[in-house]
Amino acid sequence: MFIEVLVGLLIGGLIFFLIQKRKTQHLETEDGWWGVGAPPDGEEDVTIRPFKVSTSDEELEDLYRRIDQTRPTPSLEDSQFNYGFNSHYLEKVVSYWRNEFNWRKQVDKLNHYPHFKTKIEGIDVHYLHVKPKKLNEGTTAIPLIMVHGWPGSFYEFYGVIPLLTEPSDPGDLVFEVVCPSIPGYGFSEAPHKKGFDSVCAARIFHKLMKRLGFQQFYAQGGDWGWMVTTNMAQLDPKSVRGLHVNIATPFKFSLPIALSIMLGRQFPKLFGFTDMDVQHLFPCTEKLVVESIKESGYMHIQCTKPDTAGRGLNDSPVGLAAYILEKFSTWTNRDFRNLEDGGLTRKFSLDDLLTNVMIYWTSGCITSSMRFYKENFGKGLNQLHFKLPAYVPTGFACFPNELIYTPKLWAKQKYWQLETFTHMARGGHFAAMEEPQLMAEDIQKFVKTVEKKK
Repeated sequence: MFIEVLVGLLIGGLIFFLIQKRKTQHLETEDGWWGVGAPPDGEEDVTIRPFKVSTSDEELEDLYRRIDQTRPTPSLEDSQFNYGFNSHYLEKVVSYWRNEFNWRKQVDKLNHYPHFKTKIEGIDVHYLHVKPKKLNEGTTAIPLIMVHGWPGSFYEFYGVIPLLTEPSDPGDLVFEVVCPSIPGYGFSEAPHKKGFDSVCAARIFHKLMKRLGFQQFYAQGGDWGWMVTTNMAQLDPKSVRGLHVNIATPFKFSLPIALSIMLGRQFPKLFGFTDMDVQHLFPCTEKLVVESIKESGYMHIQCTKPDTAGRGLNDSPVGLAAYILEKFSTWTNRDFRNLEDGGLTRKFSLDDLLTNVMIYWTSGCITSSMRFYKENFGKGLNQLHFKLPAYVPTGFACFPNELIYTPKLWAKQKYWQLETFTHMARGGHFAAMEEPQLMAEDIQKFVKTVEKKK
């Protein structure tokens, strides 16, 4: 009896020790310098400068010349989008781009919100800072940083920003929104040195928020924005009041995940799986492996030799459009692969899609945006931030057509304070752009839940 009690105490003590040890782990980082050459002596310039998106006749003439000189490649018969962007439909998109799309009008739309730049760690960081036009007496706007991914941009949030800063429901919270461009994307300067990964971006965005006067704030992200904002929570959990994400791909293969894959189809209730979970996860080989392979060829290129493909894309606007817009087709709904037009305009307008492409084209950022994959995954999946959980209150909007579906059980392996988990009614990878109303509603629900508890 004594031995059994002793063994029990030892095992319990070991478990307690491991839990406590895990709880005390946190992500650390050091300041970097991403500018040209060596860092200068003296303090960093912390000036915040207004910025406006602009264009010129020369820029448009060069674009049109390159479009006019494109060399079409015919698609295979009955191939739809299964071989990539269908060339026949691409000709229609290019014709619209060349003859009807009004970039000057879209530039005015981009400048509807105030843009700024500020230098952090040697590079210019671009961001939007949108404050509510009016606040009721006694209320304070809640600061929220929203981070985009690839091949998106800050423009993904143009539909959701007004729903957060000027909500129509008087019972809703009012937000003050900051949307930065990840360095190397859009109008943020690209790092000039190797090694700039998601943790570096997270550190820079912490500095940005503090420079703007926010000691505590909420963060939201999808795609790379999910990883960057998660890293922000891991770096400084006291500053991140809450984290809202719309993707939560598990990189750490834990025992609960393994068991749920093996047994979840037969015993769904044992793992808390809903009918939707079962539908999107099983059969696992098809849903998790085959589908991932079909949609991840780009990733292998960008994780290994981004500059080679980037050079060609930076030289051809039509090639760039095909490369980017294909993702807005199949990442929105995998069934769109079987449509002649890729279902592009079922969820988005060509004006919005081409505006995102033009941000990449006019800034010349496609190569540096692709390098972000090599800088992150080139270091392997054994990095500390992949292993560590996030301890801050978290909300997960689970959109049914996300590339890699994540049930609640899997999300909880990473996010230990999962306050809200919502099975969204519809939507895919570019959720904020595709379903801004649903996204805004879920952010409201999550932040209200956290604020009520605090």
